[in-house]
Order: sequence, then structure tokens, then C-alpha cells
Amino acid sequence: MRHLGLHISLKHLLIDQIKMIGLVFPPNKVLQKLMKTLPSIKWSTEYNIVYVINSQEKLIQIYDTFRGIAWVDTRLFYINKIQKGNQKLNIDYFRNRKLENTYRACPESYLIKLELKRYAYNTAKTYISLFEKFINRFYKIPLNELTENEIRQYLKELNDQSKSNSYIHQAINSIKFYFEIVLGMPNRFYEIERPRPQTTLPKVLSIEEVMALINNTNNYKHRCIVSLLYSAGLRRSELINLNLTDIDSDRMLIHVKNAKGNKDRYTILSKTTLIDLRIYFKKWRPKKFLFEGPKGNQYSPSSVLKIVNKAGEKANIKKRVTPHMLRHSFATHLLENNTDLRYIQSLLGHSSSTTTEIYTQVATKFLQVVQSPLDLIS
Repeated sequence: MRHLGLHISLKHLLIDQIKMIGLVFPPNKVLQKLMKTLPSIKWSTEYNIVYVINSQEKLIQIYDTFRGIAWVDTRLFYINKIQKGNQKLNIDYFRNRKLENTYRACPESYLIKLELKRYAYNTAKTYISLFEKFINRFYKIPLNELTENEIRQYLKELNDQSKSNSYIHQAINSIKFYFEIVLGMPNRFYEIERPRPQTTLPKVLSIEEVMALINNTNNYKHRCIVSLLYSAGLRRSELINLNLTDIDSDRMLIHVKNAKGNKDRYTILSKTTLIDLRIYFKKWRPKKFLFEGPKGNQYSPSSVLKIVNKAGEKANIKKRVTPHMLRHSFATHLLENNTDLRYIQSLLGHSSSTTTEIYTQVATKFLQVVQSPLDLIS
């Protein structure tokens, strides 16, 4: 009969560049005695945890040892298998780059945990960069000796440098990821103060400016890139990840895969854009990705940004145009055309309707019907 309340949590560890299984359990004489029966079990003073080498054989031994005695919790251990459809993260660049001897790189355990949890590449890149800035600020202090005092000092310095709220939030998240996810210390820094929430309205183009932007692209490839960003409300990363098979001209839909939040969705395919796409395809003949570089590789995010920027300059649009501005414009123009907010939420892939509701504050059609009280009395 199982002892009520007894459980063991399995976690991934990397010790001396070897993958290990960490076993976390509450103080209990029965569990401690059984732990000692596991072959080759060791204690890590760095992580304050017992561990064995990561292998199928060891997993079976763990299950057999504690069967009927305690529940073996593998939710954190198998979290990478739970995230359906998400592509494997490849961050080998950060392992293989050449660094100065005085630079402290992100720990391998941090990189492995990002891979196991299958974070999006851009998120992983941001976390690594910001965490390395933090640990190099306190280069002489070992990682396991860093405390809330160093974190608060660092955040104060970021605030003194006038870093944005978004930047500071991401810096905190990158630090919390190490202590709470990599080291497995939940709510380790829950008392760390975050900047107050800041709401900024999305920047939107008029329909006339969007058309001027499309008409001032250099060729049909660039025209299709700008048109798709606007007509389908795509993020830049979603655009460059599109495969040829993601364009469904029969149903007039675009299948967006592995988007933000590891979600798939469908969005609309414009008839006008489809005509341009067919002309583009006949001339450029992409093989796999809808938009490919000169060597047939995936199109780069920076190239998309340059295309949009240059088209904006040629169209004499005074504000600096970005790819995400076209997505904002897509949502705003749909709302001004009386499209239900729930449909817009679905097309954009927003998890919460609150995120989509911000466009009601920039939709001029709704603002124009509201009359100023001064005009009512004048």
C-alpha cells in the first residue's frame, strides 16, 4: 500500500557535461533508505540534490524501487514531450562561439533547459543574452552565491540607464529562469520588484499608406512579403517560417504553424495577394519555404525589415514603418470594417481577448462617432 503524501520529483541535471537525473524528495526515513539502494547514486553539493546518470536503465530502477511506496512525478522531466508540435530548438551557436577568457558564458545547464522546454529561438536568444549581461556584471561572484541583493542592484542600474519596462521585465525573466527552472527553486525571487505595467498604443498605418507601401516595393517578391504581412496579419517570424504547403488557395487560408505560444492557427488569404503570389512563384520558384534566400535557405528577419523600411521611405511615409506595424494595421482596419473582435482575436492568434481589445483605442471609426461635450454645448 502506498504511503500517503510520499512523492519524488525527477529533474534534468548536467554535471561535468554529463546528463543526469536529479531526484527531489521530502525528508523521510523510508525514502532515504530506499535512495541508498539505487546503484551509483551520488549527492551534488552544487544543486543540493541526489542524482544518477540519465539512462533508460536508471529510470526503470527508480520506478521499480519506489513502486507502491511513493509517486514518481515526471511532469518536469518529460515537459519537452508534452509540448505538441513545437520544433526542436537549436542553440548550438551559443555553445560553439568564441569568447574572451574574461567573459562568463551562459551555463550549459541553462542551454539544455531551454532546449528541453523547447523555447522559441528568439526567446531563448533574448534570455541567454540578458542572463549573460547579469552574470558578467558580477563576474567575480560564483553563480551559486548570487543573491537578491545583486539582482536588486543590477535592476537599479538598468533603471538608472533608462532601460524600458519591457527590457527590465525580460531581464528579470532571464534571471528567474536560471534559479527557478534550471536550479528548480520555485518562487526563489518572488519578492523582486517589477516595473509598473505600461500600456502603449500600437502604431497604425492608414489604408492609403498601406497601398503606397505595397506599390513602392522593388519587385513581386518584396510586394508579396509586404502584402502578406498586412493582408494576413502575420508576425515577421511567421512569414519567414511559411512553407509552400501552408498556402491553401482552395480554401483561401494560410496555415500558421508553431507561432507564438507554440500555437497553430489559420488566417485569411487575400485574393489580391494570391494573384501576386502566383506571379512571384513562376519567376522565383522557391523549393520549400515560401520566401527563400539566394542559396535556397530560409529568408532572414533582417531582410524583411529592410524591405518594409525601404518601401516606407520610397512611399514618403513620415513615420518609420516596421513589419509589426502592418499586423497592427490589419487588426485595426478589420475592426473599423465592423469585423467581430472574436474573429480578429482568432486571426491574430491572441490567447486573450484583452490583448485584441487594445485596437479599439486606435480604430478611428469608433472615435469619430464620439462627439466632444464642448461641441454639444457650443
